[in-house]
Amino acid sequence: MRHVSSINLYNFGETMKLDELINIITNRADIPVNQSLLAESLGVTRQTISNRIKNESEVTVSELKRVEDFFNISLFKSEMSAEEDITYIDYYTDVFASCGTGSIVFSSEKTKLPIAVSMISGYSKNKLYSMINASGNSMAPTIDNGDKLIVEHWNGSQIQDNKIYVFCYNNEFFVKRLSKNLDEIIIKSDNPEYRVRTISEKNASDLILIGKIVAMIKQLD
Repeated sequence: MRHVSSINLYNFGETMKLDELINIITNRADIPVNQSLLAESLGVTRQTISNRIKNESEVTVSELKRVEDFFNISLFKSEMSAEEDITYIDYYTDVFASCGTGSIVFSSEKTKLPIAVSMISGYSKNKLYSMINASGNSMAPTIDNGDKLIVEHWNGSQIQDNKIYVFCYNNEFFVKRLSKNLDEIIIKSDNPEYRVRTISEKNASDLILIGKIVAMIKQLD
């Protein structure tokens, strides 16, 4: 595994719109960037960019990588400064939580990994965190196969609607968005090719909530 300082870190708690991206590129590249130039960097038409800005479309991680390569700039935090607060969390190297139809945990070997606390949404030294691997494409483009997910372990709090959780169901680990209503738990994928599933109230005890995803590490090779 590559050292953490050479891995691009993506703050899971933040999103970016295309108009915001244009401003950031202008500042980082020190050149005026308009919709046409952004369209060229992404390999789309200017009208596509214009329509997406009107619709407040969010930028995907793969698009950010194209922008980095095209303008030769860094939009991600690739180095942790010596002054930055660091926490060490357990990384379970062989634990895979499925972003598809389910996967099995092969082992529980772990190692300590340094992470900048600024990367963890809602970080608290009183909370327990660990890191696992994502497998599958049901949460794409938010989470891709092979991404490393930082989990804030469940502490008995209620499910926050539409947040992404890792949980065990029928002896398999999943990463999905969860919502809860009066008599069922709703399981949703970000990839529209995957259908919405539900767990009835009588079967809710079969779902073991591991924790909430609060950050991730993207391997952008």
